[in-house]
Amino acid sequence: MSTSGTATAVITLTDDDLERFVTHASTRRWLTGPGLPSGIGLLSFEELVREGLRTVEDATGDPEGRLPLDLRDQLVIGGLLDIEGQETEPVLLDGATGEVSTTDFWYDTPELMERRPLAPSLEKLVRFATAAEELAELRGRFASYAGRFGPQVAAEATRQLLAVFEEGVGADGEVPPYWRIAALLRPLSLTAAPGAASGLTLDLPARLLDQEFGQGEIWRFEDVDFPATLTHEPTRRFLRDTGLPEDALLFQLDTDVPLPTLTEHYADTPDAELPADADHLIRLGYLLEDNSLVIDGRTGAILNWSEPEARLYPLNTDVSTLAFTLWLLHHEHSLDEDLKYGLSQGPYAQLAATMIQILASVDPTVTTTDADWHYWAEAFQDEAGGVLSAE
Repeated sequence: MSTSGTATAVITLTDDDLERFVTHASTRRWLTGPGLPSGIGLLSFEELVREGLRTVEDATGDPEGRLPLDLRDQLVIGGLLDIEGQETEPVLLDGATGEVSTTDFWYDTPELMERRPLAPSLEKLVRFATAAEELAELRGRFASYAGRFGPQVAAEATRQLLAVFEEGVGADGEVPPYWRIAALLRPLSLTAAPGAASGLTLDLPARLLDQEFGQGEIWRFEDVDFPATLTHEPTRRFLRDTGLPEDALLFQLDTDVPLPTLTEHYADTPDAELPADADHLIRLGYLLEDNSLVIDGRTGAILNWSEPEARLYPLNTDVSTLAFTLWLLHHEHSLDEDLKYGLSQGPYAQLAATMIQILASVDPTVTTTDADWHYWAEAFQDEAGGVLSAE
């Protein structure tokens, strides 16, 4: 086995490495020739460097012989990654057919382990992953999308990426959930253009929220609703002209009274511990688990006020990226409800990582915050909480 010294290391194996493990001719040629990148997107093949080729039976031990027969001789060649770069699911290679799949290692109940298709071959796997990365970075076949934005542009990019996957699996195949997630979600970062006219981070397409949530579900404020300390004019204009959904996943807007400052909101709780600038923080509504969503009236920054911790956390750069976040989460649920797509049927860690990547691409607060905790990132990664599942 060898690894190249290029920026993205390439892993190649020798015929001796493959010996009894890989009999499929074209797979042997690929592994001894072009090889595999050490990592690409949310895929890593560092397993080959650390462990060499080994079977699932070798990797798990399986002392009682409870592994399903079709899994025992599968080769562990890598792993799917979460947003923090940790491997979440092993990537497997069938040495006899060249097919690539994933599984979960269930050491206590190995008899329940099963394979999930990922790609028909290593060549197709690399082709799929490369296309997904080109879309994310707007280069290669997706370079023409640079500087173009809007729902139609995002839909066009989805069709183009999906066509790569559909061609790879063939007319009789089905695009695996892993790639459906990439094709249906990753292009959504092209939906809104960088802010110019609005003075905010994003210029949302007209009626984007109305079309997603429904005409009567968007609340638009009036000037009388704003406290005097909300002096950031782009924020006032957005809340007045574009508005926010009254009831969104993880967030509910306060519409019963004019928007209060944190000081006013806690007026009946005199012993409440508040930040020093509470008079300049305006409460928009509440998040789950005793968290309030607040705006800094001077800058327009969106913050999460954790009542149990009496602490402010960065949430979104401004109200435009907050609206995009709420739109994105609702849109993901709409796609998941469609049985044709079933996004949450795929690898959950990849679904969460993709959602976080989309937010990070349009809102720098998601990745540049100094805090060690971020509300949206934590919520998306909470598989037990099922935030990204429409069920």
